Amino acid sequence: MRRKRHIRNKRIRSPTNSGYSEGGASLQKDSLRTWQPKRLSSKSDIDANLVTLRNRAADQSINTPIGSAAIVTSVMQSVGAGLKLFPRISYKRLGLTAEEAREWCRNTAAEFDIWAGTAECDMHRRNNFYDLQNIAYATYLTDGDSFALFRRKKATPLSPYSLRIQLIEGNRVSNPIGASMAETISNYGVETINPDNGNHIISGVEVDRDGAMTAFWVSNKVPGDLVNVGDYPVWQRVEAFGKLTGMPNILQICHDTRAEQYRGVPYLAPVLENLKEISRYCSAELTSAIIRSFLSVFFINTTGSSSLSDMLPSTYEGDEEDDGTIDTKTYKLGPGTLNSLPKGVDVKTVDSANAQSAYDSYMTHLEKGIAAGVNIPYEVLFKNFNSSYAASRAALLQARDEFKTRRQWFASDFCQPVYENWLVEAIALGRIQAPGFFEDPKIRRAWSKAEWFGPSMSILDPVKDVNGSALRVTYGLSTREREAAEMTSSDFEENLEQLAYEQSQIDKYNLRLGNPEVLAGKIEEEGSDTNGK
Repeated sequence: MRRKRHIRNKRIRSPTNSGYSEGGASLQKDSLRTWQPKRLSSKSDIDANLVTLRNRAADQSINTPIGSAAIVTSVMQSVGAGLKLFPRISYKRLGLTAEEAREWCRNTAAEFDIWAGTAECDMHRRNNFYDLQNIAYATYLTDGDSFALFRRKKATPLSPYSLRIQLIEGNRVSNPIGASMAETISNYGVETINPDNGNHIISGVEVDRDGAMTAFWVSNKVPGDLVNVGDYPVWQRVEAFGKLTGMPNILQICHDTRAEQYRGVPYLAPVLENLKEISRYCSAELTSAIIRSFLSVFFINTTGSSSLSDMLPSTYEGDEEDDGTIDTKTYKLGPGTLNSLPKGVDVKTVDSANAQSAYDSYMTHLEKGIAAGVNIPYEVLFKNFNSSYAASRAALLQARDEFKTRRQWFASDFCQPVYENWLVEAIALGRIQAPGFFEDPKIRRAWSKAEWFGPSMSILDPVKDVNGSALRVTYGLSTREREAAEMTSSDFEENLEQLAYEQSQIDKYNLRLGNPEVLAGKIEEEGSDTNGK
């Protein structure tokens, strides 16, 4: 009995430290007590804030140097003048020889350029396919996603193909507003229901009960646009995929970071607050510097008189009357100017020295945070290579990884689907021969495989990079074609043909220009000198 009573009266202590309870999840520490954010669904976290994020990101990309630099740098390094097609068919699976495969790939690339190299591929007939890539990628960074519609027009004498691409900015894809949908709009305004089939529409993306995309709702104008205010926005429902072919009717260039995410987040979203604060701080410092640059002169009364007119003369010699005013032109500032002041008067100027001596270090600290937020090394984003060779090279290599990854994303979302859609028409027209293409998905995939190469990355030491490229080819880690495309954005076979022609001209005139043995000796000598340093 006593034992039970002893146990009953014993204080039961709750654990004071379990997992993160006294760390990042603590609700008792003063530094964390009021910090209670919530991670909700992607609709609440992304879609509910998408309009604000998109507007602010667009403002920063246009009106601030750092925001513009982040967008332009990624566009130029990832896409540049456009990604170039290199067909890579699985020729063994198709029963072809290597020579036959190479011939097919070269003919297909040349045929594709007939369509892609002119403005006939653009619905608006303004840009070729490579320019469209640049626009689509830049819009994707600014708005979070961009869209491309597959349209059809009659063939022209310049292009035998009917395929056209129409680019659409992300803010035109939105929830339709109408009498039939006004009652189903949620409180947050990001989700509604299609009354015709019961599908949910999330920020313009219609999904079925399984969450699969079925259609996109595209407005004929940007909702709320101040131009053509008399025209009411009208939404068109675009099926995501063709019912017969299963091929996409519309492309969404976007990179998801969360499950159940249907719209993209602007590239500058993580650093918007810092960008705005830097912009305000720079404006304030510039205004302060302008004010301090003004030379202000004050007359100081060193006597007991309370009136400045008692000390300074109010009239010049020859004046007929004295109106009691002071003419400041009597005293001037300039080179070699001598002024005689009356007794009891002194002159004092405002100090124009800049008191913000820590401005540069403070700004550099903020700028490095922004560079890390957009995953671009500081040296690359600000084009500032003042560090050592090793540090600058490491920055370029990290930037190369970032841009190559984004290039691959963009090629998968935009370039490859466009190429496959074009290839279908080219084969149907008989301009490209691909037996079994429409009969077996496996064969179709073998004919459709391709790679996309873009602008070459920046090179700090060409000799070392070329030597590294040669070693990769020597040990079978890469191919000459890939190295030519990645390092110089050129075609290896075209290089060989041009080199053969140039060599024939050198031999014709009995010159030693371009002797491979001489060049190899010079490269080896320069490489040893660089390593010695």
